[in-house]
Amino acid sequence: MHHSGRITPELVAAHGLKPDEYQRLLALIGREPSFTELGIFSAMWNEHCSYKSSRIHLRKLPTKAPWVIQGPGENAGVIDIGDGLACIFKMESHNHPSYIEPHQGAATGVGGILRDVFTMGARPVATLDLLRFGAPDHPLMRHLIAGVASGIGSYGNSFGVPTVGGSTKFDRRYNGNILVNAMAVGIARRDEIFYAKATGIGNPIVYLGSKTGRDGIHGATMASAAFEADAQEKRPTVQVGDPFAEKLLLEACLELMRTGAVIAIQDMGAAGLTSSAVEMGAKGNLGIALDLDAVPCREPGMSAYEMLLSESQERMLMVLAPDKEAEAEAIFRKWGLDFAIIGKTIAEPRFVIRHHGEVKADLPIKELGDEAPVYDRPSVPTPKAAPLAPETVAAPLPHNEALLRLIGSADLASKRWITEQYDSLILGNTIQGPATQDPGGDAALIRLGDGPKGLALTADVTQRYCEADPYEGGKQAVALAWRNLTAVGATPLAVTDNLNFGNPENPHVMGQFIGCLEGIGEACRALDFPIVSGNVSLYNASEGQDIPPTPAIGGVGLLEDASRGATLAIKRPGDAILLFGETHGWLGASVYLRDLCGREEGAPPPVDLAVERRHGDFLRGLIENRALTAVHTLSDGGLALGLAKMALAGGIGARIELPESLPAHAFLFGEDQARYLATALPEKAEAIRLEAEAQGIPCQLIGTTGSSILAFGEVASVGLDALRERFDSFLPELMAKRTF
Repeated sequence: MHHSGRITPELVAAHGLKPDEYQRLLALIGREPSFTELGIFSAMWNEHCSYKSSRIHLRKLPTKAPWVIQGPGENAGVIDIGDGLACIFKMESHNHPSYIEPHQGAATGVGGILRDVFTMGARPVATLDLLRFGAPDHPLMRHLIAGVASGIGSYGNSFGVPTVGGSTKFDRRYNGNILVNAMAVGIARRDEIFYAKATGIGNPIVYLGSKTGRDGIHGATMASAAFEADAQEKRPTVQVGDPFAEKLLLEACLELMRTGAVIAIQDMGAAGLTSSAVEMGAKGNLGIALDLDAVPCREPGMSAYEMLLSESQERMLMVLAPDKEAEAEAIFRKWGLDFAIIGKTIAEPRFVIRHHGEVKADLPIKELGDEAPVYDRPSVPTPKAAPLAPETVAAPLPHNEALLRLIGSADLASKRWITEQYDSLILGNTIQGPATQDPGGDAALIRLGDGPKGLALTADVTQRYCEADPYEGGKQAVALAWRNLTAVGATPLAVTDNLNFGNPENPHVMGQFIGCLEGIGEACRALDFPIVSGNVSLYNASEGQDIPPTPAIGGVGLLEDASRGATLAIKRPGDAILLFGETHGWLGASVYLRDLCGREEGAPPPVDLAVERRHGDFLRGLIENRALTAVHTLSDGGLALGLAKMALAGGIGARIELPESLPAHAFLFGEDQARYLATALPEKAEAIRLEAEAQGIPCQLIGTTGSSILAFGEVASVGLDALRERFDSFLPELMAKRTF
């Protein structure tokens, strides 16, 4: 994009700046910007980089706890996990690029989030992903599923980090705007963490990693706009990833960090060189002067504008101690990477760019970030839905057929077709991940080094609930993460979030955003589960259709002894089956209602945070004492689906009794919260039940494991072979279809 002469209103609009935002820019710098300066403002003031629609609401989230070392505002969040170690993690979206170019979009999403973690001095140990696709029969969907799965797999596998978990669901409302959220988790020594804040005047600013090309220019600006019909024309704004270069970059960075040469470090992600340089300077109250003649370029004749806004991958920016330049350069050359001194820190708080001897930009550095517009956008709350009484929902199918239909449905069927493309065992510390167990566990489990400690990891959200009632849905997303970690025996410690919503200029969407955040904040406070990092992704809309509110929650928990982690597989015949928590048969906003009754109304199941905490703490104690032989949280599809997954995982059936007080389908498929299903040795079961009741926790003995069928009282029974066939066949059949 070359340009000379005046800045026209059309040019301002093409840069995603509204007329009043351009007026704000003029007032700040007191003159018309150069073309390069306009590009810089466009990069810094778009939604993706400035959080201009969300900042005032994000301030309400709880971010502190005694174990939090670094909350939001850095490349990633940091928590203390004992023994001198820290866990560093974050989640990021790559939604728009993945819709346009699914393989590279998903691959560079994984690459970017891994850089956020090792930028802080951590060695990545695991990644997770949250995927939301449109209707399976949509003509583009098979191409998108195949591309995203191969992109995540090829990047993670090549870089050498296991992909251990996540969540994949489908809804036609994502047809024009799928979601690809990637979460990375790393480990560092707690006294060796690196930050982005530049210090010292006259220190060299060093460019590291791969060369700069013309890929991804305006990538962040594109991610801040809704899709119209011409989405495919935006392919040049998608970056291209090289996982092998990133693996070299990881090793070179960690080696360089050990030398004491690094003063500050920032990865080049959205808005590339501009954003990384401005953030480092602004955090340290320093100016930054860059000479672009020194930037290693992949293509000839790149303009200052192109270099500053390129989102080429696998690049870092560092402030180095001046006496360590030669040592640093030698390390990077050894790993075969580019190393170039491209500028220095200056006392005056300005962002000064030179190219071919000319000043291309000279801007106040703090204001570029701090003075970005902040919007308190108009919002309309979602009307409260009325609860749906179970008696008002007739069972459309016999219960055995209902279970078969649900376990073979898009949301609930096996995702092995996707996860088998990921290496979930590399590094040798995965205890529970997609490859070790299908139907998977409630949370992934990885051992820390040689143990005995372990980390439990989860990423999920129930967007049906968030749409029906954003506040309750936000609470449930956090409670679900907390419950998933608890069910494997971990103590939940902290959250990263990825807040995916539609167009914030639509007051209804802004109402969803505010409602979800209120619920998330309340749940995090009640469960001592602070938010330490995250990402906001707005403008997830296509031709006027907003996605459902999808605030993904990534949770991290700690096990003192990973060998005590619980799994959901039924272990042996003759064990007693225990149901913890109250069952009212809640069918509002359930999978049963949507997929079998063709209805989407009703309030979602309410979440009582005090009850969640009481039940979860009790279950964790039982797991710690090895009192239970299997544990599973109940969520989508209710009791019947939960029991079916436990049976499939263990290859052993079960028989349970149904209460008289509820319609059978409400008991089997209702989605009441704060519930866990567990198995125990028959001689221990009654003592566990009495102990639970003594602590005010509802607990019923509902059946026994054994045989090769699932039997529900006298009303239904279904063979495990038939269940497995349905569970396994959905994705392979979808992906094998030939369309010509």
